[in-house]
Amino acid sequence: MTFVTLLQWYGAAAGALAALIVSLDLGRKVTGAGFVIFVTSSVALIAWGFLNREAKGIGTQNIVLLAINLIGVYRYLIRRKAPAGG
Repeated sequence: MTFVTLLQWYGAAAGALAALIVSLDLGRKVTGAGFVIFVTSSVALIAWGFLNREAKGIGTQNIVLLAINLIGVYRYLIRRKAPAGG
């Protein structure tokens, strides 16, 4: 198996796992961990997309998804919740 193929399969498997984790809504830290996994998936699929001539669309899509996933990491792991009533 080539490195490019490993990137493809890691990206797909990590994306599916992250989607499951986020959908379970097991709390802020667990959901945040799901977004971290999404970030690794996006990075892998960006690399795969631009190393594979026929997958530039997936690479481009994952640039956008990377930005969305980084917002998720920020919201669930970095940002403090606003106080109640404020």
